[in-house]
Amino acid sequence: IFCLSGRGNRPGNYELPLGTPFRKLIEELGGGISGGKALKAILPAGASAPLLPASALDLPMDWESVAAAGSILGSASVIVLDETVDMLWATHKMTRFFKHESCGKCAPCREGTHWLVKEVERIRAGQGQPQDIDLLLDITRQMSGKCFCPLGDFATSSVTSSIKLFRGEYEAMVNGR
Repeated sequence: IFCLSGRGNRPGNYELPLGTPFRKLIEELGGGISGGKALKAILPAGASAPLLPASALDLPMDWESVAAAGSILGSASVIVLDETVDMLWATHKMTRFFKHESCGKCAPCREGTHWLVKEVERIRAGQGQPQDIDLLLDITRQMSGKCFCPLGDFATSSVTSSIKLFRGEYEAMVNGR
């Protein structure tokens, strides 16, 4: 069962065999992107997974193919983002979610999620500096593989993948555009 949500025309749960391309789920069953907008990115396992670019539309939805593309299929809660989505806004929502969900038991997750939210908020408020983009990546490196549970690693996914795929949006924000 694949759960489709986000900026699609027909969100819902769809039963498909593993290996079905994202395109079938998003365009055929889900009716495409709402408002006729272009697809910008796919979150193949909700906020827990690294973003996939729109070019991954023909990627088979199975664990191996999605992993080879640099993400995870997880529970198959597919979220689609359209061309109008501000990636810093989306990253902020996801980092806030993980900060809230952190139990606080281990310092890398407790402190790391706090600092991720704080830095993303600072950049979004127009107070960021170009070096803050790399600071975000440094925070994720200090968290990855060092937390008691996977939540800390999941919290880094939106930050690292959004910077990798949409660094220009971060650069525009810290440069006042």
